[in-house]
Amino acid sequence: MRHKKKPVVMVTGASAGVGRAVVREFAKDKARIGLIARGHDGLEGAAREVEATGGEALILPLDVSDSQAVEDAAARLEERFGPIDIWVNAAFAGTLMRFLDMSAQDYERVTSVTYMGQVNGTRAALKRMVPRDHGSVVLVGSALAYRGIPLQSAYCGAKHAIQGFHDSIRSELIHDRSAVSVSMVQLPGVNTPQFDWIKTNLPNKPRPASPPYQPELAARAIHFMAHSRRKSLKLAWPTWEAIWGDRLASPLLDRYLAHTAFAGQQDSQPVSPDRRDNLYEPVPGDHGAHGRFDATARTVSPLFWMSRHRTALSLATLATVGAGLAAALLGRGGKRK
Repeated sequence: MRHKKKPVVMVTGASAGVGRAVVREFAKDKARIGLIARGHDGLEGAAREVEATGGEALILPLDVSDSQAVEDAAARLEERFGPIDIWVNAAFAGTLMRFLDMSAQDYERVTSVTYMGQVNGTRAALKRMVPRDHGSVVLVGSALAYRGIPLQSAYCGAKHAIQGFHDSIRSELIHDRSAVSVSMVQLPGVNTPQFDWIKTNLPNKPRPASPPYQPELAARAIHFMAHSRRKSLKLAWPTWEAIWGDRLASPLLDRYLAHTAFAGQQDSQPVSPDRRDNLYEPVPGDHGAHGRFDATARTVSPLFWMSRHRTALSLATLATVGAGLAAALLGRGGKRK
């Protein structure tokens, strides 16, 4: 009996949050996975989880803003496991503060990790995939790629940039008739540890602006898109709400967010004086995939289910319409004398 090939997958941001959940999702395929992140504790924890499910892992501690380090990691993964089939760009950095309170250094840092990190990963992947005419790259975006919000200007700007980058390189691949797929998943707020380590100068603990979704749902969406040739997937209703809200009433949304998003992104609890952020250095420890919002985080999205089954739904709709038309025509024919 012929055994199915185990995919070779690279995941950035693999130590925690969405990236960690993505690693677990691909580990179910017994994949051979390259794990990129800065935090050794989280990387070692992720590697143990991969190996416990029968997969194989290669720990690659590095900063995705370093293009040469990313290139070297890609070479190491292929030397160890063979050609890369899938590359997932999940690493990011963020801040929660007013634009005028941010230093130029902090702003550049968020941009370098969140935007250039995905550019660097995509370049390393496509350099290998395009000559082979095989492979899939997934860019991890956000509803904030379409609608910026207060206190996250650097992150929103980076996600907007990724959206434009995606459009450009996808068109180039289509022009070249390449079989390589580059897709983008736009996420809603997700219950990850980022809210405990994002850099902030606000008085109270950061929290998502709306009830978040669990990282496993984001991971399933990313896994689905890695095996699909679709351009993008907008996960869950809040993402669609942000996109259409901005298209239909952008100036009104500016004013609404001005009144709600400052308090709406802070808990009632004050920030601890010894709190550490991860903007320049990882916070020690293995933080896993989940944040502190399990009690309110959502686990399902009917829109995601509909997106995955859109062909079947379209056929069912056509069949229903066809049956209705046939019944109407037969009814008319039965009335004729």
